[in-house]
Amino acid sequence: MNHPAPSPMRAYDQEQPRPALSVVVPAYNEQEVLPAFHARLVPVMEALGLPWEVVFVNDGSRDATLDILLQLQATDPRVSVVNLSRNFGKEIALTAGLDHAAASQAVVVIDVDLQDPPEVIPDLVAAWRRGFDIAYAQRRVREGETWAKKATAGAFYRVMQRIGGRVQLPPNTGDFRLMSRRALDALLALREQHRFMKGLFAWVGFPSVPVLYDRAPRAAGTTKWNYWKLWNLSLEGITSFTVGPLKIATYLGLVTAVVAAGYGALIVLRTLLWGNPVAGYPSLMAVVLFLGGVQLMTLGIIGEYLGRIFNETKGRPLYIVERHIPSGEAYRQASSTPIGLHRLAESGTSGASAA
Repeated sequence: MNHPAPSPMRAYDQEQPRPALSVVVPAYNEQEVLPAFHARLVPVMEALGLPWEVVFVNDGSRDATLDILLQLQATDPRVSVVNLSRNFGKEIALTAGLDHAAASQAVVVIDVDLQDPPEVIPDLVAAWRRGFDIAYAQRRVREGETWAKKATAGAFYRVMQRIGGRVQLPPNTGDFRLMSRRALDALLALREQHRFMKGLFAWVGFPSVPVLYDRAPRAAGTTKWNYWKLWNLSLEGITSFTVGPLKIATYLGLVTAVVAAGYGALIVLRTLLWGNPVAGYPSLMAVVLFLGGVQLMTLGIIGEYLGRIFNETKGRPLYIVERHIPSGEAYRQASSTPIGLHRLAESGTSGASAA
């Protein structure tokens, strides 16, 4: 069915019991690590003393990921399964999970590969209880990653810091974070097709705080992110949140035109003073190829933005859900709100009505 991306406050009947926390976990071909992830997540969440659920999103996996999720759902009523009709990509799968999160107070986003340890979630919750709407996990150590991966990631964050304008991405920060209900509702109001979730998390604002942690190596399976996909994700992030490349193309064209005009004036002057000897073929080809390369690069940058406009105007849904199996347990709301949640609960209600 087409999912019109309703606000969660409308998607779930407020008369029904709802969990206080939802953990959203996108998964694509993760059969090797899913049981281990769930086994580590359960004691961490139970120790918090709040009603909770975990929303697994199967993003068109080709292995036994869906079967394992259905088994987990059958044995643990706190498991919710969202199965997409095909592979839509992690950013869209994450959006689908957030759309289907039933949490009344906060949502945690985490990857399934255990590089982001579930044991950090209590630290995120502690920051939230202090009054922050967003607690994002900031990597202190990145184990299991190559030097090239760390260098390119650092370069990307430096570029985004320089050209991001008012939207500043915190360095060494992925999707692993906690968001209050009002921050989540504000995020879900953003429905653009080209989704760079790290940028959208930063765009909505709200009081935020980093929580430092050591990133572990992948527990099992293989990463789905090769350098080509990471490069495309970087382009997505840059073009989604800044028109800087268009400005660079403009300035580059202006500089090239000035240099070409100066070179042309030099040629005319030399011809008037010393005649017109036959110019060398290599220098002529170098100038032609340089100007042609600048023009093609500029057209490519314009094409990137034009393609995004084309995709947005089609108005297609972000994703299609093949089936949704919500968590089956009737959640009983806590008899008393934990210390630090009063302000967030009240502001979350008002924030949802505004969205």
